[in-house]
Amino acid sequence: MPIRDRLSGNEAISVAMRQINPDVVAAFPITPSTEIPQYFSKYVADGVVDTEFVPVESEHSAMSACIGAQGAGARSMTATSSCGLALMWEMLYIASSSRLPITLACVNRALSGPININADHGDSMGARDSGWIQIYSEDNQEAYDNFIQAVRIGEDERVMLPVMVCQDGFITSHGVENMDLLEDKEVKEFVGEYTPKHYLLNPQEPIAMGPYATDKYYMEHKRQQVEGMKEAKEVVLKVAKEFEKISGRKYGFFEEYMLEDAEVALVAINSTAGTIKATIDEMRNEGKKVGLLKIRLFRPFPGEEISKALKDVSVVGIMDRSETFSTQGGPLFFETRSALYDNPNRPKVVNYIYGLGGRDISTKDIRKVYEELYEIKMGKEVEETCTYLGVRE
Repeated sequence: MPIRDRLSGNEAISVAMRQINPDVVAAFPITPSTEIPQYFSKYVADGVVDTEFVPVESEHSAMSACIGAQGAGARSMTATSSCGLALMWEMLYIASSSRLPITLACVNRALSGPININADHGDSMGARDSGWIQIYSEDNQEAYDNFIQAVRIGEDERVMLPVMVCQDGFITSHGVENMDLLEDKEVKEFVGEYTPKHYLLNPQEPIAMGPYATDKYYMEHKRQQVEGMKEAKEVVLKVAKEFEKISGRKYGFFEEYMLEDAEVALVAINSTAGTIKATIDEMRNEGKKVGLLKIRLFRPFPGEEISKALKDVSVVGIMDRSETFSTQGGPLFFETRSALYDNPNRPKVVNYIYGLGGRDISTKDIRKVYEELYEIKMGKEVEETCTYLGVRE
């Protein structure tokens, strides 16, 4: 039976961690993810879990501790945001190249500078090529569900890669919502025990971890990581089907909202999808055929599936809450437009940079975007492929 509760996104992640009961959690506080290890440390202190909690002096050390623990054969987790993720940078690559399925809760926040503590996706998008699987969450329920599934995805022997579960700082991390939690026993049985085939404390198989790779081996090593990413797509769907059986909630690479007959559509991730859905409902009542493709899995990027989902849409607007400074658009735009390139009936594609540093995005703003997409559909020339919403030019 589902357990009905009201929780913030941070609380939801801490509950998921409690139910999973990992072997090691190493963390250093940083807004707005601080509450996750804070809540979890209370579970440790109260003896609710038997996790070894490691309070460290920096986020770099937090990821280092997780790497050492996971390498030794222990299921390990952490949480961070913004500059904390940036300080982990070196170790993110070590974790993925060592094929260690660490689970990380990333509460998305703008990177300094200037100093800002509010939501945007510059932190996780900056780490998009570090070899981590990335899953994004619209609301608290999805953050909770995604975190539980992430453990199974990363630990699958075909994958063996770390997983980053993202949610928007303050918007979902501190916002309280009604949620349906699983029973503790259900979660424990779903994730199972972590039983790696190769680990440092196995006396029957002495191994080295993180050795120097010369030019004769480095490319093959990276190619193997790519194979793990490829396998992850099938595993993501397999785990989602099993999760649906115990939760009743269905997940895939993305969610199609009113997309089947849409003439124009938006592509977005995380909490903005909820604002877009509310706008779609309003405009559908007015007879406008608008839709949404909400990306859940960003790494590996499900390009072929996205291209197929958008094949009948005339114009697509892609929403990026991060900046690449390429002057050509945001990361979600690059990935999606590339996926659409080989589609013989590819739609016109435009990019919207929005919400940097936590700037609000309203249904009124989304409506203006849809109206502009309709104008493009009717023949309006696209003067700039990438535009900025709500910025004082």
